[in-house]
Amino acid sequence: MAKKNDGIEILEQETVFQGYFQMDRYRLKHRLHEGGTSPELVREVLERGHVAAVVPFDPLRNEIVLLEQFRPGAMAAGWEPWLIEIVAGVVEEGETAEEMARRETLEEAGCKASDLYHLGRYLSSPGCTSETVEVFCARVDTTNASGVHGLPNEGEDILVKAFSVDEAFALLDEGKILNSMTIIGLQWFRTHQQTIEEHWA
Repeated sequence: MAKKNDGIEILEQETVFQGYFQMDRYRLKHRLHEGGTSPELVREVLERGHVAAVVPFDPLRNEIVLLEQFRPGAMAAGWEPWLIEIVAGVVEEGETAEEMARRETLEEAGCKASDLYHLGRYLSSPGCTSETVEVFCARVDTTNASGVHGLPNEGEDILVKAFSVDEAFALLDEGKILNSMTIIGLQWFRTHQQTIEEHWA
């Protein structure tokens, strides 16, 4: 049965693949900018849940924690598959983005988030996935931010290192960070750093 939602008519929705991720296929029509309705379109959408990402920042040592881990998508694209990233993870059912941010900061970086500052949110790639990303800055102590972390049962092998803020920005400016989530998170942090430090003072 067709459904309508603010200029969108969904004719059919079905799950066509269910594995590590889920793929849904939609048959739909939508309103056109110059009036009228589009022809019927068929589009697949990747359903993988929603994500929170964290820039772990120590305002006393002026350091940011960054991670390095293997990413199969980068491998498939022919890029360097060990990427420099910020903390991130999928928000589990019944969990808030803030709770996930604290959990993953501890699991992936070995740091406890004593406070969180919300930086923003965005759609990862709205042409093909419903995934949204909430980005936070977490107040942490980077004194012992090092070593390998992650959950082995989830295939995680995460190298952790603390960088000065200037070093982290240099990696960004030199094009050594290829992960969009990390680029966005660090750019937002760069814009809001003074406000964050004043908020936590």
